[in-house]
Amino acid sequence: MWQPVCRVVELEVERGATALVHGQALAIFRTQDDTVYALGNHDPFAKASVIARGIVGVRGGVPFVASPAHRHAFDLRSGKCLDDDHVSVPAYDVRVVDGVVQVGQRKD
Repeated sequence: MWQPVCRVVELEVERGATALVHGQALAIFRTQDDTVYALGNHDPFAKASVIARGIVGVRGGVPFVASPAHRHAFDLRSGKCLDDDHVSVPAYDVRVVDGVVQVGQRKD
């Protein structure tokens, strides 16, 4: 089931926004090329909901967000931590329909 979150133009480029989707606190990001990603907002290292306040960048062709707490980088596409293979945050399917960001199911 897809849940509308906001209009894509309301998302600042390379800045996170938070949204409650399917009962989960998510961090939503829009990159320079207007791709939109959704990750769980909880940082497993800091044990705090801070992912949306992270710094967006690219490392080796991988779009990521670095948590503001401990600077661990998470792949925006999969939620996998680029600094620790054993850690990840949930990633969610995202689509934009008629300018509206919609978040779907959690990716496996």
